[in-house]
Amino acid sequence: MRNLINSLFLLPTAAKDVLSRKNRYWIGLVLTLSMAGTFGCAKKSYVRKQVEPIIEKVNRLDDETAKNTHEIKNVDGNFEQELQGLTTRTDQVASQADTAGQQAAKAQQTADDVSRRVTVLSGEVSNLDNYRVVNQVSVHFAPDRDTLTTEAEKTLDELAPQLSNTRNYVITVEGGTDSAGDEEYNYDLSNRRADRVMNYLAANYSVPVFKIHVVGLGGDKPVAANNTASGRAQNRRADVQMLSNGSAPSPQPEPSAQSTASGEEREPK
Repeated sequence: MRNLINSLFLLPTAAKDVLSRKNRYWIGLVLTLSMAGTFGCAKKSYVRKQVEPIIEKVNRLDDETAKNTHEIKNVDGNFEQELQGLTTRTDQVASQADTAGQQAAKAQQTADDVSRRVTVLSGEVSNLDNYRVVNQVSVHFAPDRDTLTTEAEKTLDELAPQLSNTRNYVITVEGGTDSAGDEEYNYDLSNRRADRVMNYLAANYSVPVFKIHVVGLGGDKPVAANNTASGRAQNRRADVQMLSNGSAPSPQPEPSAQSTASGEEREPK
């Protein structure tokens, strides 16, 4: 570019004059464009030198950001997995706590039922100090049964005649079971056995139900050891007591030795 300018200045004066004004315009335009191109190239080179380091830094930041993002995802995944495991363990502990609570509640309910039975029994017989036992019998049941056997009905039939000869009487019936089976089930079974005796006396001998006090004691009041078959058989029972606070039944007069077969007495000789 500099050589071109020098050449123009070295032209003879006559040549310069020959150039028309129009030619000088075009020459100036060419010079201007040439200088602008040179300046533009210099500017682009400068910008490139300034921008390239920034681009490299941005690229490094992108790489580090991608790496950090990957690590964060891994941490999130591990945390999510640990959180899920902790939630599962927490649910298991909560379930075990609920089961223990239910078992404790059931045990407490059983204890309350036993206490209630004792209270009921105490209330029903609280006035027994004023009563005396007139008669007592026991009837026995087959394993896991509450039906009266023929022998049990016969035993109750033998008790019945005293009912009409005794004043102010009450009857207590305590149902019992052996130690086999569930405790709660045995309470229910003993209650059913006592109720069976009450129903038999009420239906067959018109005993008022309010005079019969029944309670099921399950296996709480054994009369024999439960480690033998005979002992368990004795515990599968219902104990029946007839009590009275009145006079004892009048004894029946014995037939006279002088009575005849027809029932007439002979005159003494």
